Parts: sequence; C-alpha cells; structure tokens
Amino acid sequence: MKILLVFDFDHTIVNDNSDTWIVQCAPNKKLPNVLQNSYEKGKWTEYMGRIFTYLGEQGIREDDMKRIMIAIPYTPGMTELLHFIGQNKDRFDCIIISDSNTIFIDWILTHANVNAVFDQVFTNPATFDRFGNLTVQNFHVHHCATCPKNLCKRKVLEEFVAKQTSNGVQYSKIVYIGDGSNDLCPVTFLKKGDVAMPRVGYTLEKRIAKDIELIDSSISVWSSGAEILSHLKHLLEE
Repeated sequence: MKILLVFDFDHTIVNDNSDTWIVQCAPNKKLPNVLQNSYEKGKWTEYMGRIFTYLGEQGIREDDMKRIMIAIPYTPGMTELLHFIGQNKDRFDCIIISDSNTIFIDWILTHANVNAVFDQVFTNPATFDRFGNLTVQNFHVHHCATCPKNLCKRKVLEEFVAKQTSNGVQYSKIVYIGDGSNDLCPVTFLKKGDVAMPRVGYTLEKRIAKDIELIDSSISVWSSGAEILSHLKHLLEE
C-alpha cells in the first residue's frame, strides 16, 4: 500500500502567499486602502476577485501576472523533497488542497518542473475572461462551520479517500503537510497511524496545541523540506 501525501500550497510548498504576492503587479505594489480593507472573514475568494478586477482595470495582463508569480520562492528544501517524491511514485500518491487558484498553482509547479509529482490539485478554479481579466470561483459548497465558505479541506480529503477506496486503492497512512488555520479541519480527519506535519511557528502548529484533544494522528513539526524528506525516508524504512 502507498502512503498518501497531502500538501497545502501557500507557506508550505512556496514560502509566501501566492494571493498576496500578486499585489506586486499593482501600481507601486500597493492596493488602494478601500480595496485592501474590504476583506470579510470567510470570504477570501470574493476578496481576491475584487483584487483581480482592480489589476485588470490597471491594464495588468496574463503575462505580467505570470512573470511575477513564477518568481515566488519555494520553501527551503521543498523542490528537493518534491523531486524525491517524484522518483518514488510507486510508494507515494500526492495531492494538493489549497485556497489559492488553479492558474497560480499550475504556473508555479510547471515553472519548477514538479507538476507531475502531484496526482491531483484541489483549489479554486480560475480563468481569464474575454477581456483578459483573471476571475476566480469558490471550489465547492460545504456545510462546515469552521472553514471559509469556498473550501473545506476536510471534505475534499474525505471525498478523495472515499473515491480511492471505491476504486480499490487503500493507503497505509496519510501524511498531511500544512501551515494555516484552515489545515486544522483536515488534520482532524487523520487517524491513529497517520501523521500531521505542521510548519514550526505557523498557525496550524498553534491550533493543534490548543485543540490537541481533536487530534488522533501523530504530530511531527517541520521548518524545511529537508525535515519532511527525512521523515518520509524514515516512514519508507518502516
């Protein structure tokens, strides 16, 4: 049986937030205050939609965005980790569940030639409209009270594992690698024998410590891709 690796994207695979990184395209690399202050809790996708509309109004086009986006740094050791996973696809299945969007993630993974490592990417669908403006939609509808309205990562993970099971694919364990508050919900899906890997000093680590009674899996913190790689090698040896 393979191990299922589940990655968050922002501040996990890449060492920044792709949605806020794109603001470098804006005039003077800043948003107007009224736009910057328009975010409502749980409605990040709508907020990003307004930012993309504003960038389009400033004449920012696909090539401008792509040039900025592929410059986002990968987290230290992450590309080496992804190449290791790619060389061991007989041992690992690997997915991304992210609150970014399809276009940003595709650009970034393709530029580093690591897109083939991932079996599926679950994120908010994005397209360029006929005017050349980037548009983004909510990933799905869910009824989880703790997650942003556009994406419950636990629901995505549950449905993916259920579909794999129905296709005859069982996993020896699930390893979840993330950093943010919206990664706590899928971590509560993990069972004994699975591994939650929160990034040191980030919100997920703090949320796990606060809600430890919700967690059945083991916990292994990380600060670089090298530590995740070392842990995966240890799991393979087991």
